[in-house]
Amino acid sequence: MEEETSKLQQFPESFLSFLEANGLDPSIYTHADSIPRYVRLKPGFENAVQEIESQINCKLEKVKWLPGFYSIPPHVHIARSKAYQQGMMYGIDAASGAAVSALGISPGDHVLDLCAAPGAKLCMMLDLLGDKGSATGVDVARHRLASCRTLLLKYGLGERSRLFLADGTIFSVPPTTNLTCDEPCVDDHEDTFKQWTSRRPYKERKQEAKARKISSVLPQNGQPEIIFYGQSSGVIGLKKKQLYRSLDENDYAYCGYDKVLVDAECTHDGSIKHIQKFEQWGWTTLERRVLDAERTDISLASLQLNLLRNGFRLLKEAGTLVYSTCSLTHAQNEDVVDQFLAENSSAELQEIEMAKDWPCRSGRTPKTLRFDPATSATSGLFVAKIRKLALKETEKNVL
Repeated sequence: MEEETSKLQQFPESFLSFLEANGLDPSIYTHADSIPRYVRLKPGFENAVQEIESQINCKLEKVKWLPGFYSIPPHVHIARSKAYQQGMMYGIDAASGAAVSALGISPGDHVLDLCAAPGAKLCMMLDLLGDKGSATGVDVARHRLASCRTLLLKYGLGERSRLFLADGTIFSVPPTTNLTCDEPCVDDHEDTFKQWTSRRPYKERKQEAKARKISSVLPQNGQPEIIFYGQSSGVIGLKKKQLYRSLDENDYAYCGYDKVLVDAECTHDGSIKHIQKFEQWGWTTLERRVLDAERTDISLASLQLNLLRNGFRLLKEAGTLVYSTCSLTHAQNEDVVDQFLAENSSAELQEIEMAKDWPCRSGRTPKTLRFDPATSATSGLFVAKIRKLALKETEKNVL
């Protein structure tokens, strides 16, 4: 008990007040040292477990409830191991892996990760897609999206992927495989997309450097900017007007994405190890990044709701969306989902069948799930699975 009290005393009063205001038990943050690290082996390296164990000098414990995942002691570092450097495995929390698994991705799907950086979940999506389908990652921060691109290239997963610097609440670019939904754009004066390369023309690099000085986030004109695309992502050979073509709202039901992940921006209070980092970064940084009033009240919930709305808009009929955050508060989770469902008759909250074997608990809203250190030995994560009903199903529900 004394040790627990001592650990809690390290947190600033403002953070403890935040926990109290949201009905969160501060003792959850005393579990940090007992939460293992998690890694996912890339498909094809399942037989390399013993080799990896010898490199990191510890045993990989298979996570029985999540295929491809292994746990290691929290103090073990993998960055210097040959297996990590050669792209045989990557770090991703098991709770995040569960959120991706809940999508039910199948080879051939066109998947959207609306808040993609830093990229581990996007890597897992591409692993599940195999050699069919495509994955599109979107994020508002250029430097974080660049890290995402680095991961895709490191793990050899760039072939079927696209990365866009864009505002996820208004992003509208559909999968590039559905050009039949729109008349081909003919513009002889517009360059077509050629094979992607990091060696871009001097003029283009100079313009980007100038834009970074003004803003490290979004393009000034508000239009999405594609910063990476793979050989089989459907981009090569298109013109800009084709890639950024506008669709009627109803067209997304037929030309949208099969699966959408909205792992929304949040206060990160459920990410215990993330909160621990503020010991080095400084508690004033915690207050600025996590506890600032404009981020934790209605403005943040509004952002989360708008991300959810737009992700659902871009979803095909009968498609699946997963909404998740690494916050433990109701305001950023159940409240957002409840409001969204109340305003969308075509949205159906679904049971996550595979979760029967997961070490998690039910959220306040039935069919939603919560992971936390005490229950799951993972970071905190909220997960809700939503299906987009076909028009006939929607009409039946309304009646």
